[in-house]
Amino acid sequence: MHAAVVTAFDSPPAYREFPVPTPRTPHEAVVDVIATGLHPRVRSQADGSHYTSTDELPLVPGIDGVGRAPDGSVRYFVLPDTTMGAMAEQTVIDLRRSIELPAGTDPVAVAAGMNPAMSSWVALRRRIDFRSGQSVLVLGATGSAGRLAVQVARLLGAGKVVGAGRHPGRLATLTELGADETVSLDGDPGEVDDRLGRAAADVDVVIDYLWGAPAAGAIRALVTERSDRGVPLTWVQIGSVAGPEAAIPSAALRAARLQIVGSGQGSVPTRDILAELPDLATEIASGKLRLDARGVPLADVGSAWAETGRDERIVITP
Repeated sequence: MHAAVVTAFDSPPAYREFPVPTPRTPHEAVVDVIATGLHPRVRSQADGSHYTSTDELPLVPGIDGVGRAPDGSVRYFVLPDTTMGAMAEQTVIDLRRSIELPAGTDPVAVAAGMNPAMSSWVALRRRIDFRSGQSVLVLGATGSAGRLAVQVARLLGAGKVVGAGRHPGRLATLTELGADETVSLDGDPGEVDDRLGRAAADVDVVIDYLWGAPAAGAIRALVTERSDRGVPLTWVQIGSVAGPEAAIPSAALRAARLQIVGSGQGSVPTRDILAELPDLATEIASGKLRLDARGVPLADVGSAWAETGRDERIVITP
Protein backbone atom coordinates (compact mmCIF):
# COMPACT_ATOMS: atom_id res chain seq x y z
CA MET A 1 0.00 0.00 0.00
CA HIS A 2 0.97 3.67 -0.17
CA ALA A 3 1.30 6.11 2.71
CA ALA A 4 2.71 9.48 3.70
CA VAL A 5 5.99 8.50 5.33
CA VAL A 6 8.21 10.61 7.59
CA THR A 7 11.84 9.51 7.55
CA ALA A 8 13.37 12.69 9.04
CA PHE A 9 11.82 15.25 11.37
CA ASP A 10 13.22 18.14 9.34
CA SER A 11 11.54 16.99 6.11
CA PRO A 12 7.87 16.70 5.13
CA PRO A 13 6.35 13.27 4.62
CA ALA A 14 6.73 11.64 1.21
CA TYR A 15 4.29 9.49 -0.73
CA ARG A 16 5.79 6.03 -0.90
CA GLU A 17 5.09 2.34 -0.42
CA PHE A 18 4.71 1.14 3.15
CA PRO A 19 3.94 -2.27 4.68
CA VAL A 20 0.27 -3.10 5.21
CA PRO A 21 -0.43 -2.89 8.96
CA THR A 22 -1.51 -5.93 10.94
CA PRO A 23 -3.97 -6.03 13.87
CA ARG A 24 -2.44 -7.27 17.11
CA THR A 25 -5.48 -7.65 19.37
CA PRO A 26 -9.09 -8.80 18.94
CA HIS A 27 -10.22 -5.20 19.33
CA GLU A 28 -8.21 -3.99 16.33
CA ALA A 29 -9.10 -3.98 12.65
CA VAL A 30 -7.56 -2.76 9.42
CA VAL A 31 -9.69 -0.05 7.81
CA ASP A 32 -9.54 1.51 4.38
CA VAL A 33 -8.89 5.18 5.09
CA ILE A 34 -11.39 7.52 3.41
CA ALA A 35 -10.30 10.86 4.86
CA THR A 36 -7.89 12.18 7.51
CA GLY A 37 -7.25 15.76 8.57
CA LEU A 38 -3.96 17.62 8.26
CA HIS A 39 -4.27 19.27 11.67
CA PRO A 40 -1.60 21.36 13.44
CA ARG A 41 -1.32 18.44 15.87
CA VAL A 42 -0.42 16.22 12.91
CA ARG A 43 2.28 18.63 11.78
CA SER A 44 3.84 18.62 15.25
CA GLN A 45 3.67 14.83 15.25
CA ALA A 46 5.51 14.71 11.93
CA ASP A 47 8.26 17.15 12.94
CA GLY A 48 8.79 15.56 16.36
CA SER A 49 7.89 18.70 18.32
CA HIS A 50 4.73 17.44 20.06
CA TYR A 51 5.12 16.60 23.73
CA THR A 52 4.06 13.00 23.07
CA SER A 53 6.79 12.41 20.46
CA THR A 54 8.98 9.34 20.97
CA ASP A 55 11.45 10.27 18.18
CA GLU A 56 10.75 6.92 16.51
CA LEU A 57 11.14 6.83 12.72
CA PRO A 58 9.89 6.06 10.15
CA LEU A 59 6.33 7.07 10.96
CA VAL A 60 3.08 7.63 9.15
CA PRO A 61 1.40 10.79 10.51
CA GLY A 62 -2.30 11.25 11.13
CA ILE A 63 -4.13 11.06 14.45
CA ASP A 64 -7.75 10.52 13.41
CA GLY A 65 -9.91 10.02 10.38
CA VAL A 66 -12.79 8.27 8.69
CA GLY A 67 -12.40 4.73 7.40
CA ARG A 68 -14.35 1.76 6.11
CA ALA A 69 -14.16 -1.26 8.42
CA PRO A 70 -14.14 -4.89 7.24
CA ASP A 71 -17.89 -5.16 7.98
CA GLY A 72 -18.58 -2.27 5.61
CA SER A 73 -19.39 0.30 8.30
CA VAL A 74 -17.97 3.82 7.93
CA ARG A 75 -16.34 4.86 11.18
CA TYR A 76 -14.69 7.92 12.68
CA PHE A 77 -11.63 6.80 14.62
CA VAL A 78 -9.08 8.29 16.99
CA LEU A 79 -5.64 6.70 17.00
CA PRO A 80 -3.41 6.24 20.04
CA ASP A 81 0.16 7.52 19.98
CA THR A 82 1.52 5.36 17.19
CA THR A 83 3.92 5.37 14.26
CA MET A 84 1.17 3.87 12.08
CA GLY A 85 -1.02 6.92 11.55
CA ALA A 86 -4.00 7.63 9.33
CA MET A 87 -2.26 9.12 6.28
CA ALA A 88 -2.20 5.84 4.42
CA GLU A 89 -4.44 3.78 2.23
CA GLN A 90 -5.01 1.54 5.23
CA THR A 91 -4.38 1.77 8.94
CA VAL A 92 -5.10 -0.19 12.11
CA ILE A 93 -7.72 1.15 14.49
CA ASP A 94 -8.96 0.07 17.89
CA LEU A 95 -12.70 -0.34 17.32
CA ARG A 96 -13.30 0.82 20.90
CA ARG A 97 -11.81 4.19 19.90
CA SER A 98 -14.19 4.64 16.98
CA ILE A 99 -17.85 5.33 16.27
CA GLU A 100 -20.03 4.34 13.35
CA LEU A 101 -21.20 7.32 11.31
CA PRO A 102 -24.76 7.68 10.02
CA ALA A 103 -25.38 6.95 6.35
CA GLY A 104 -24.83 10.00 4.18
CA THR A 105 -22.31 11.65 6.50
CA ASP A 106 -19.70 13.69 4.64
CA PRO A 107 -16.39 12.01 5.58
CA VAL A 108 -14.33 15.07 4.59
CA ALA A 109 -16.36 17.33 6.91
CA VAL A 110 -16.00 14.90 9.81
CA ALA A 111 -12.27 14.37 9.23
CA ALA A 112 -11.76 18.13 9.01
CA GLY A 113 -13.89 19.15 11.97
CA MET A 114 -13.68 16.59 14.73
CA ASN A 115 -10.13 17.31 15.91
CA PRO A 116 -10.27 21.12 16.00
CA ALA A 117 -13.83 21.20 17.40
CA MET A 118 -12.99 18.57 20.00
CA SER A 119 -10.56 20.91 21.74
CA SER A 120 -13.24 23.37 22.86
CA TRP A 121 -16.06 20.81 23.03
CA VAL A 122 -14.18 18.55 25.46
CA ALA A 123 -12.87 21.53 27.42
CA LEU A 124 -16.37 22.87 28.07
CA ARG A 125 -18.04 19.50 28.57
CA ARG A 126 -15.36 17.58 30.46
CA ARG A 127 -12.60 19.83 31.78
CA ILE A 128 -14.62 22.51 33.59
CA ASP A 129 -18.08 22.95 35.05
CA PHE A 130 -19.50 25.05 32.23
CA ARG A 131 -23.09 26.16 32.70
CA SER A 132 -25.64 27.50 30.26
CA GLY A 133 -25.72 31.28 30.23
CA GLN A 134 -22.08 31.80 31.13
CA SER A 135 -19.98 34.11 28.98
CA VAL A 136 -16.92 33.01 27.01
CA LEU A 137 -13.88 34.73 25.49
CA VAL A 138 -12.12 32.80 22.74
CA LEU A 139 -8.52 33.98 22.55
CA GLY A 140 -7.23 33.04 19.12
CA ALA A 141 -10.67 32.96 17.53
CA THR A 142 -9.47 33.49 13.97
CA GLY A 143 -7.76 30.11 13.69
CA SER A 144 -9.77 27.10 12.55
CA ALA A 145 -10.07 25.68 16.07
CA GLY A 146 -10.88 29.14 17.41
CA ARG A 147 -13.64 29.72 14.88
CA LEU A 148 -15.13 26.39 15.85
CA ALA A 149 -14.78 27.26 19.55
CA VAL A 150 -16.98 30.32 19.01
CA GLN A 151 -19.63 28.05 17.50
CA VAL A 152 -19.21 25.32 20.12
CA ALA A 153 -19.56 27.79 22.99
CA ARG A 154 -22.78 29.15 21.50
CA LEU A 155 -24.10 25.65 20.76
CA LEU A 156 -23.44 24.56 24.35
CA GLY A 157 -25.41 27.47 25.76
CA ALA A 158 -23.03 30.40 26.24
CA GLY A 159 -24.93 33.58 27.05
CA LYS A 160 -22.26 35.78 25.46
CA VAL A 161 -19.30 34.97 23.23
CA VAL A 162 -16.39 37.31 22.54
CA GLY A 163 -13.96 36.37 19.79
CA ALA A 164 -10.43 37.82 19.78
CA GLY A 165 -7.88 37.32 17.02
CA ARG A 166 -5.46 38.94 14.58
CA HIS A 167 -6.70 38.10 11.10
CA PRO A 168 -9.04 41.00 10.14
CA GLY A 169 -10.91 39.11 7.43
CA ARG A 170 -11.67 36.13 9.63
CA LEU A 171 -12.44 38.39 12.59
CA ALA A 172 -15.17 40.05 10.55
CA THR A 173 -16.91 36.70 10.01
CA LEU A 174 -17.10 35.70 13.68
CA THR A 175 -20.45 37.40 14.29
CA GLU A 176 -21.94 35.13 11.62
CA LEU A 177 -20.62 32.17 13.60
CA GLY A 178 -22.13 33.26 16.91
CA ALA A 179 -19.84 35.89 18.43
CA ASP A 180 -21.56 38.85 20.13
CA GLU A 181 -18.40 40.98 20.04
CA THR A 182 -14.99 40.78 18.42
CA VAL A 183 -11.65 42.19 19.52
CA SER A 184 -8.64 42.72 17.27
CA LEU A 185 -5.36 41.54 18.75
CA ASP A 186 -3.37 43.56 16.21
CA GLY A 187 -1.49 46.69 17.25
CA ASP A 188 0.21 48.04 20.34
CA PRO A 189 -0.01 45.49 23.21
CA GLY A 190 -1.26 48.13 25.61
CA GLU A 191 -4.05 49.14 23.26
CA VAL A 192 -4.94 45.49 22.69
CA ASP A 193 -5.19 44.90 26.44
CA ASP A 194 -7.44 47.96 26.77
CA ARG A 195 -9.76 46.60 24.07
CA LEU A 196 -9.90 43.21 25.76
CA GLY A 197 -10.57 44.80 29.13
CA ARG A 198 -13.51 46.78 27.76
CA ALA A 199 -15.07 43.88 25.85
CA ALA A 200 -14.38 40.85 28.00
CA ALA A 201 -13.45 41.82 31.56
CA ASP A 202 -16.47 40.08 33.07
CA VAL A 203 -16.47 36.82 31.12
CA ASP A 204 -16.73 33.58 33.06
CA VAL A 205 -14.52 31.40 30.84
CA VAL A 206 -11.55 32.02 28.54
CA ILE A 207 -10.68 29.43 25.89
CA ASP A 208 -7.06 30.17 25.05
CA TYR A 209 -5.36 28.94 21.89
CA LEU A 210 -2.49 31.47 22.06
CA TRP A 211 -0.67 31.52 25.44
CA GLY A 212 2.62 33.45 25.36
CA ALA A 213 2.63 37.25 25.66
CA PRO A 214 -0.99 37.70 24.43
CA ALA A 215 -2.32 35.51 27.25
CA ALA A 216 -0.21 37.27 29.89
CA GLY A 217 -1.48 40.65 28.72
CA ALA A 218 -5.07 39.45 28.53
CA ILE A 219 -4.97 38.04 32.07
CA ARG A 220 -3.67 41.34 33.42
CA ALA A 221 -6.34 43.27 31.49
CA LEU A 222 -9.26 41.09 32.53
CA VAL A 223 -8.28 40.97 36.20
CA THR A 224 -7.67 44.72 36.31
CA GLU A 225 -10.97 45.67 34.67
CA ARG A 226 -13.15 43.01 36.27
CA SER A 227 -16.15 44.63 37.97
CA ASP A 228 -16.36 41.93 40.65
CA ARG A 229 -13.12 40.04 41.22
CA GLY A 230 -14.93 37.61 43.49
CA VAL A 231 -16.75 36.09 40.51
CA PRO A 232 -14.78 33.06 39.27
CA LEU A 233 -12.80 33.38 36.04
CA THR A 234 -11.74 30.05 34.56
CA TRP A 235 -8.91 30.20 32.04
CA VAL A 236 -8.73 27.06 29.88
CA GLN A 237 -5.34 26.72 28.18
CA ILE A 238 -5.56 24.64 24.99
CA GLY A 239 -2.96 25.88 22.50
CA SER A 240 0.28 27.84 22.48
CA VAL A 241 0.70 29.26 18.98
CA ALA A 242 1.99 32.55 20.42
CA GLY A 243 4.59 30.91 22.64
CA PRO A 244 5.08 28.02 25.08
CA GLU A 245 5.57 30.27 28.11
CA ALA A 246 3.57 33.17 29.55
CA ALA A 247 4.76 35.54 32.28
CA ILE A 248 1.68 35.55 34.52
CA PRO A 249 1.99 38.09 37.38
CA SER A 250 1.48 36.44 40.75
CA ALA A 251 -0.80 39.31 41.79
CA ALA A 252 -3.32 38.25 39.16
CA LEU A 253 -3.78 34.94 40.99
CA ARG A 254 -4.24 36.68 44.33
CA ALA A 255 -6.36 39.63 43.24
CA ALA A 256 -9.13 37.65 41.58
CA ARG A 257 -10.76 34.22 41.63
CA LEU A 258 -8.68 33.21 38.63
CA GLN A 259 -8.21 29.52 37.92
CA ILE A 260 -5.91 28.38 35.10
CA VAL A 261 -6.39 24.83 33.84
CA GLY A 262 -5.15 22.98 30.82
CA SER A 263 -7.22 20.85 28.49
CA GLY A 264 -5.65 18.33 26.16
CA GLN A 265 -4.19 14.89 25.78
CA GLY A 266 -3.39 13.70 29.29
CA SER A 267 -5.45 16.19 31.28
CA VAL A 268 -8.70 14.70 29.96
CA PRO A 269 -9.01 10.90 30.26
CA THR A 270 -9.29 9.05 26.96
CA ARG A 271 -12.61 7.53 28.07
CA ASP A 272 -14.07 11.03 28.51
CA ILE A 273 -12.92 12.11 25.05
CA LEU A 274 -14.36 8.96 23.47
CA ALA A 275 -17.66 9.49 25.26
CA GLU A 276 -18.06 12.87 23.54
CA LEU A 277 -17.41 11.64 19.99
CA PRO A 278 -20.99 10.65 19.05
CA ASP A 279 -22.58 13.98 20.02
CA LEU A 280 -19.86 16.02 18.36
CA ALA A 281 -19.98 13.95 15.17
CA THR A 282 -23.74 14.42 15.04
CA GLU A 283 -23.39 18.20 15.23
CA ILE A 284 -20.75 18.26 12.49
CA ALA A 285 -22.76 15.91 10.28
CA SER A 286 -25.84 18.11 10.73
CA GLY A 287 -23.98 21.17 9.47
CA LYS A 288 -24.42 23.12 12.72
CA LEU A 289 -20.66 23.60 12.99
CA ARG A 290 -19.18 25.33 9.98
CA LEU A 291 -15.63 24.70 8.79
CA ASP A 292 -14.16 25.06 5.33
CA ALA A 293 -12.44 21.87 4.22
CA ARG A 294 -10.66 20.79 1.07
CA GLY A 295 -9.80 17.26 0.07
CA VAL A 296 -6.32 16.53 -1.31
CA PRO A 297 -5.25 13.13 -2.70
CA LEU A 298 -2.75 11.19 -0.62
CA ALA A 299 -0.33 11.24 -3.56
CA ASP A 300 -0.17 15.04 -3.24
CA VAL A 301 0.67 15.06 0.48
CA GLY A 302 4.01 16.81 -0.15
CA SER A 303 2.43 19.84 -1.79
CA ALA A 304 -0.40 19.88 0.75
CA TRP A 305 2.16 19.97 3.56
CA ALA A 306 3.61 23.19 2.16
CA GLU A 307 0.26 24.99 2.28
CA THR A 308 0.14 26.75 5.64
CA GLY A 309 -1.61 30.04 4.98
CA ARG A 310 -4.98 28.95 3.64
CA ASP A 311 -8.27 29.22 5.52
CA GLU A 312 -9.44 25.70 4.72
CA ARG A 313 -8.60 22.64 6.75
CA ILE A 314 -6.80 20.25 4.40
CA VAL A 315 -8.10 16.68 4.42
CA ILE A 316 -6.01 13.90 2.88
CA THR A 317 -8.13 11.47 0.87
CA PRO A 318 -6.30 8.20 0.06
